[in-house]
Amino acid sequence: EKNADQQMPIASITKVMTLLLTFEAVHDGRIAMDTLVPVSEHAYHMGGSQIWLEPGEQFTLDEMIKAICVSSANDAAVAVAEPGFVQMMNARAAELGMVNTTFHNACGLDTEGHLSTAHDVAIMSREILNTCPEVLHYTGIWTDTLRGGATQLVNTNKLLKRYNGITGLKTGT
Repeated sequence: EKNADQQMPIASITKVMTLLLTFEAVHDGRIAMDTLVPVSEHAYHMGGSQIWLEPGEQFTLDEMIKAICVSSANDAAVAVAEPGFVQMMNARAAELGMVNTTFHNACGLDTEGHLSTAHDVAIMSREILNTCPEVLHYTGIWTDTLRGGATQLVNTNKLLKRYNGITGLKTGT
C-alpha cells in the first residue's frame, strides 16, 4: 500500500459508481436492461470520450452500459444518470465507507473537488464485483458496435488485448 488515502481526480473510474447504481436499480426492478434511455441535451454536450449521442436518440440500457464499459462514453454515462444521480452516488459512497470520495458528475470529467483515493476505488470496485458480477460481461468486450454497425466501440482497456485472462473493470487517466 502506498498513498492509499491520497485524494486525486479519478476520471472515468467514476463510472464504476455510475454502473454500480445502475445495476442495483436493475436488480431492484426499478429499470430493465431493455428500457429505452433517452439522450438529453445535457448528455449530448458532454466532452471527452463519447459515442456521439444525439438529443432525442434512444438506446436500450444494455446498449448504454456497453458504451460506458467499452468506449468509456461520457455522454452515455450522463444519459443513464437521472436527475439527482450525483447525490445518490455520494450517498452510496458514504454507505460503503468511501470517506475520501466526492463525486460531482456521473462520468468523471475533471471538476474541482471531484476526487477519490486508491483505497476508496478498491472499496467501490469490490462492491460492484461482488454484487453485480454481470459487469464483467461488458468490461471484457474488446470490440462491438451500435447503431446497426455504424458506431464502432473499442475498449479503452488495452490490456484486454495483451494480457490473457484479464477481465477488466474501468480505465481512467
